[in-house]
Amino acid sequence: MFLTKYDSFKDLRELEKKIVGSFPSFDEEGGLAGFMPVVNTREGKFAYHVEVDLPGVNKEDITVDVKDNVLSISGERKHREEVKREDYYKLESSYGKFQRSFTLPKGVDSENVKASAENGVLEITIPKLSQEEKKKITVE
Repeated sequence: MFLTKYDSFKDLRELEKKIVGSFPSFDEEGGLAGFMPVVNTREGKFAYHVEVDLPGVNKEDITVDVKDNVLSISGERKHREEVKREDYYKLESSYGKFQRSFTLPKGVDSENVKASAENGVLEITIPKLSQEEKKKITVE
């Protein structure tokens, strides 16, 4: 026979999650929180590659910094769509700031990081430092 402990607040917690999840989130200052862009990373033979999906973000609104071996990507999305017709008027807008930070592995050339943005995708290339082959020393 299995003994199950009864949790009298389980249903209440599930209801709270449903209610809170249906409202937009707020940041510490009381404003609407930004969005969290999707990031894909991969390691190549000579460099690390980071791809960030930033639909609706202009490349002028993106900042990429490398400081103390930390890669920081930040920016702001500003979208405003306005439709004026005879029988109706529609205005939709969405705004949000974002920031993502990543600790870089050892052995990267943080002075020569390159970034480019095209079609809503930010591509960052972080070159690896060339590792000289270890010298073999024979013991006599």
